[in-house]
Amino acid sequence: METFLSSMLMGNEGGGGSSLVGTISIAVLPVAKVFTMCFLGFLMASKYVNILPASGRKLLNALVFTLLLPCMIFSQLGQAITLEKLIEWWFIPFNVLLATLSGSLIGLAVAAIIRPPYPYFKFTIIHIGIGNIGNVPLVLIAALCGVKSNPFGDSDKCSQDGTAYISFGQWVGAIILYTYVFHMLAPPPEGTFDIEVTNLPVRNLPNDATPPEQVPLLAQDTLPTDSTISKKGKMMDFLILICNKLKLEQIIQPPIIASILAIVIGCVPFLKRLIFTSDAPLFFFTDSCIILGKAMIPCILLALGGNLINGPGSSRLGFRTTAAIIFGRLVLVPAAGLGIVMLADKLGFLPPDDTMLRFVLLLQHTMPTSVLSGAVANLRGCGKESAAILFWVHIFAIFSMAGWIVLYIHLLFCKSP
Repeated sequence: METFLSSMLMGNEGGGGSSLVGTISIAVLPVAKVFTMCFLGFLMASKYVNILPASGRKLLNALVFTLLLPCMIFSQLGQAITLEKLIEWWFIPFNVLLATLSGSLIGLAVAAIIRPPYPYFKFTIIHIGIGNIGNVPLVLIAALCGVKSNPFGDSDKCSQDGTAYISFGQWVGAIILYTYVFHMLAPPPEGTFDIEVTNLPVRNLPNDATPPEQVPLLAQDTLPTDSTISKKGKMMDFLILICNKLKLEQIIQPPIIASILAIVIGCVPFLKRLIFTSDAPLFFFTDSCIILGKAMIPCILLALGGNLINGPGSSRLGFRTTAAIIFGRLVLVPAAGLGIVMLADKLGFLPPDDTMLRFVLLLQHTMPTSVLSGAVANLRGCGKESAAILFWVHIFAIFSMAGWIVLYIHLLFCKSP
């Protein structure tokens, strides 16, 4: 303990001269910037100003999702990625899977202990297990790299590498969201979450009822068996069935398309020289995407702050369940993630001397509950409770993220003397 405190107070030669105060400043400033922009969005959406109403926030979210975020992903990921880096970065999407698995297991343990009101058992698991691996980390990386004394070095390279790493894992998060999360948040056998009876055992289901969430993802729907139907027609029907079951039209969204295009073009040297290099004949397109991408961060934070205007709402989860979700998501999951990343580093799964990669991997375990999981919950009929959880988790995440970032920076840059 004395060694730890001494290294934090006195600084370390390999840590860029960062003291305890400097480390806290570097960690807190990005979170403070995020909070400030969210508060401005909250203020703009309040009844006293009211220039960012619900319809305006919906349009702003649509603009971010369909244009600004894809532009940022395409420009940053495309410039940073190569075929060699694609092979080096294999652990990034795998880490997203591990974060979901570990978070869900922690959510299962927490739900088993606190026994949330029926039918919110799986709801509790999801809101602990699914973190925001895209938007909030992108904002934090941009804010952190904008600090002149940031420990990652050159601001432009810091931002480009961080954005590329985060973007490279987003496609996995989208698949998880629209398959696993969508399946887990299915309504109970009664067909709705609006059930007045409380404190019922979650698994006490009617004997003749099969809950939607227990139906196999690829259910054995009856296919046409008429002998006149060709094999080609049967194959097309089967493919259509798979697309419908896997919600592929929801998975293939603009940010995912941008990620795929950036990876394909960035890994082909000829195409990369044609589009992504500064003297390329088509670089004007990439430069336009860079300009549009810079507008993503303020827009999404204004929309996020405005969405908090409704407050916690009239949630039926209760204080104990809400507090348990907050504690599990912001304390237990990051602690487990720290162990996962450190073990991966010890086993040699990560490229040596790439502190930004390690920092992004840690952030993937540290973020508050995904806002997109709230959108899925809204589709499944439990949007009010999800909005309450998102409100409180994001409020407390202001403090938890600052604390975890301080610890991460110390572990990555301050070596024991």
